[in-house]
Amino acid sequence: MTDQQKYPSLLVSSWPVIILVLLMFLNFLLGDKAVPVLYVLVVCSFVAGFISILHLKIPYSILDAGMRKTIDSAMPAILIIFIIGSLIASWIMSGIVPMLIYYGVQIIDPGYFLFVACLFCCVVSVSIGSSWSTAGTVGIALMGIGESLGIPMGMTAGAIISGAYFGDKMSPMSDTTNLAPAMVGTDVITHIKHMVYTSGPAIIISLLIYLIMGFFYDGGTIESASLSQLKTVLNDNFNLSPLLLAVPLLVLILVVKGVAAMPSLVVGLLLSVVAIPLFQWELLTRFLDGEVTLSGSYSLILSTLANGFVIETGNAAIDRLLTRGGMLSMMEVNLLAIAAMVFGGIMEVSGMLSRLTETILKTVHNVGSLVSATIATCIFTNITAANQTMAIVLPARMFIQSFKDFKLHPKNLSRCVEDGGTVTAPLIPWNTNAVFMAGVLGVGTGEYFLYAFFCMLSPIISIILGFTGITMTKIINEEESVGQT
Repeated sequence: MTDQQKYPSLLVSSWPVIILVLLMFLNFLLGDKAVPVLYVLVVCSFVAGFISILHLKIPYSILDAGMRKTIDSAMPAILIIFIIGSLIASWIMSGIVPMLIYYGVQIIDPGYFLFVACLFCCVVSVSIGSSWSTAGTVGIALMGIGESLGIPMGMTAGAIISGAYFGDKMSPMSDTTNLAPAMVGTDVITHIKHMVYTSGPAIIISLLIYLIMGFFYDGGTIESASLSQLKTVLNDNFNLSPLLLAVPLLVLILVVKGVAAMPSLVVGLLLSVVAIPLFQWELLTRFLDGEVTLSGSYSLILSTLANGFVIETGNAAIDRLLTRGGMLSMMEVNLLAIAAMVFGGIMEVSGMLSRLTETILKTVHNVGSLVSATIATCIFTNITAANQTMAIVLPARMFIQSFKDFKLHPKNLSRCVEDGGTVTAPLIPWNTNAVFMAGVLGVGTGEYFLYAFFCMLSPIISIILGFTGITMTKIINEEESVGQT
């Protein structure tokens, strides 16, 4: 801190956050006319910058260094997210994702519908790394099936959302799963492995509850027309060979063996590209107007990796499920992450973030209260900012030093912000995640809230582990300290 630089008061430090809350609330009131969250973050960054320069007397060079530092910390995640965009497109075009969906629907049984619906959404969401795409495609079909069985729509929606957010949280292809460890200075593989201790029990308990609940609603008959059409369309458009399962299995093996996320995903990408001509020759032929050439295949595949996979099957719901991915599809997510890092960088280097953190940390006396404060801050950010990304980025930056002071490994913090930020977003009616889920599934947040068991259990289990100390890994050496990995 320079001689002229002022230490911010609590009121001054709160202004950027207050404006953020007001703008997000205005966005909620505007509905369809709301401005993108990216613009809100840019405005709040200007506000924080003006306060820092004009009131706190901080030289711009210091702010610039702070912004660069936080953006640099997010660069590995940004690169991985771009690769994930291409990976999703290649896994669809090669038939891997269609194959997983096709064989997944085979296990649906009336007596175990809620259990299977949640489990199926887990598989699909882990495969594609998106809770929104899972709920907006497979979820719609499952809602219709549940209604035909006489199961309350809120229960079905809760099972779908639980499975979708488990996959979103645990998939190495998810943007939030890559963003959280990047914010605290650890890697995505370490992060996913550590989340098993909270997400594992949460989804197992949820599945058991859905299994028990299903026994009370097993007298209906499934209207199987939509599922039959789904299987028929997938079978007509792709070669659904079980051999394709070797690609995701190999990626999983690499992850388990401790290979870093970047090379593991690149291997999965390259293998799926090789699988396209080997398994989907008819698809290539149709896309290339009956003449498959080396140059044409090269151009088509690279274009798909960049812009995403697009298919027209004649079924709008299936088209929505399969038309996605591509490096450019991740541009908005990465821009939002960069904007959030700029805002967080200014708040951090100006001292405003630490001033807000000091107030919160007055209630922290042990690891359990630290975990509780972190998760509570994530939920509060989800409520006030109505944005999942903000609920990950801001708390992660706020509590970095606190976790370091307690000599806790950074993976503990990345797990906490996912347990508090990622999964609670669909439970808050005005949050963008809840608005999307309610609109797509056709059921209000209040109806599915009590049945989204995974979303409620994850933060509770995380807090319990914090107070008991179970799985709260300590820093073994200085190189593992938070933010230095």
